[in-house]
Amino acid sequence: MGRHEQREQVFRLLFQVEFHANEEMPRQMRLFLEGNEEIGSQKDADYIEERCQAIREQIPGIDRMIDENTVGWETARMGKVELAVLRLAVYELRFDDDIPSGVAIDEAVEIAKKYGQDNAGAFVNAILAKIVKLGD
Repeated sequence: MGRHEQREQVFRLLFQVEFHANEEMPRQMRLFLEGNEEIGSQKDADYIEERCQAIREQIPGIDRMIDENTVGWETARMGKVELAVLRLAVYELRFDDDIPSGVAIDEAVEIAKKYGQDNAGAFVNAILAKIVKLGD
């Protein structure tokens, strides 16, 4: 499984965060990973679970960064797809030095286009561009 596929699985798991209580998420992660035929190896499953957990731990700070870089679109009002994509991308931009900013943004836009509404890619791109500009 390549990085793109791993990233997409992390996104799909993060998407569930909005629909389950925090204490339910360990069980939901196990169910997702056990029942997912797209995940080819235990190594991939471990990476996806660890990445999702690391992002979940940073959600309050990530959401603050997102809120500070939007006008009229607090995280509470955003679509769940866009929010999950943004959380993943902001984590990669701010907490993962191994992923270049351009890659994180391109991947986020692609996932947003695939899973989100018609304008999701542009919406995600605009917010991430502001966040990257502030970090430079």
